Amino acid sequence: MSAYILYNPKSGNGSGFEEAQILEVFQLDDCVITDVTKITDYPNFLSKITADDTVILCGGDGTLNRFVNDTDGYCIPCDVLYYPIGTGNDFAHDLGYHSGANPFSIKQYIQDLPSVTVNDKKRRFLNGIGYGIDGYCCEEGDRQKAAGKKKINYTEIAIKGLLSKYKPKNATVCVDGKKYSYKNVWIAATMKGRYYGGGMMTAPAQDRLNPKGEVTLVVMHGSGKFKTLRVFPSIFKGEHIKHTEMCAVHTGRHISVTFDEPASLQIDGETVLNVTKYSVKA
Repeated sequence: MSAYILYNPKSGNGSGFEEAQILEVFQLDDCVITDVTKITDYPNFLSKITADDTVILCGGDGTLNRFVNDTDGYCIPCDVLYYPIGTGNDFAHDLGYHSGANPFSIKQYIQDLPSVTVNDKKRRFLNGIGYGIDGYCCEEGDRQKAAGKKKINYTEIAIKGLLSKYKPKNATVCVDGKKYSYKNVWIAATMKGRYYGGGMMTAPAQDRLNPKGEVTLVVMHGSGKFKTLRVFPSIFKGEHIKHTEMCAVHTGRHISVTFDEPASLQIDGETVLNVTKYSVKA
């Protein structure tokens, strides 16, 4: 019986390996330690693992997203544990765990995941799709990281975006065949879990183990920048949806969102630029 520790060196602002070493199992002789970003042949990697072994993923939401997409279609014979050491940890937060919590089983949560298609490319996601001001925040955060900034303040980016830099779009959405149109859309997020963006409870009623496999679309629309700025902080407690005049909530298995102008989009925190449409299949 062996433990396979897969760590992401970029997690936790570059402290992934050091954080992984905290695990007691790290010191055992039958422990196999691997940089998850260096695994290029998952069929070969998984062929060495038996049902009696354990895989421990060490990283954040981006690490989880990479793992579920790289292993899509392959059988993982053993249990998969997760050690949350990222900067956002929205997946762990959704399940009631904090950063640095003892490794916990996630195998039931990484099966039968929804997929999103963007620019003819399909991938699975764990937390949610952010389209609008949230995508803009990820784009700006990436720009600041590339410029050498170590600590990114996404709340500050969002406020500046709401005040001046982000222009809301008009959107057409389709939920299980029903079409809706919205003007001045600030957010059009499709969620598998409740949280994204480092603690925003975007879809407070969403259950990631929903027996129907449904996801939740949240559209923040129709308001000016000052009212949106006033309501926006309530998203961290999931209270934004009380403002029904500007927040629409839909649930379904097949969802598409089309903007009338290109905008940035994020998938579990990973940015995709110049997107006019995305489609989700639960």
